[in-house]
Amino acid sequence: MSDVIRHIIVRGKVQGVGYRAWITGEAEARGLAGWARNRKDGTVEAVLSGPEDAVAALIAKCQYGPGMARVTRVDDQRAGDHMLTQRAPGERFSVLPTI
Repeated sequence: MSDVIRHIIVRGKVQGVGYRAWITGEAEARGLAGWARNRKDGTVEAVLSGPEDAVAALIAKCQYGPGMARVTRVDDQRAGDHMLTQRAPGERFSVLPTI
């Protein structure tokens, strides 16, 4: 399978529950690249890059997140390489500051 880049916005009770740390661990376990961050509107935003099946599996798992999360919706769209440039230099997966 070819590599894909997906941009997701996770809605619900997803801040203050370890969602960014959870998605980082899940992405790293799957060998994915990308980043995650909180947004001031209460959502978590992430970019996931890697084999299509691994990215799809993580997006499906994002519907639940860590135990304390209460996900109401995951918006998912294709993204381009430019979305990966926001990572910290030298990091495969970064946690970015809140916007």
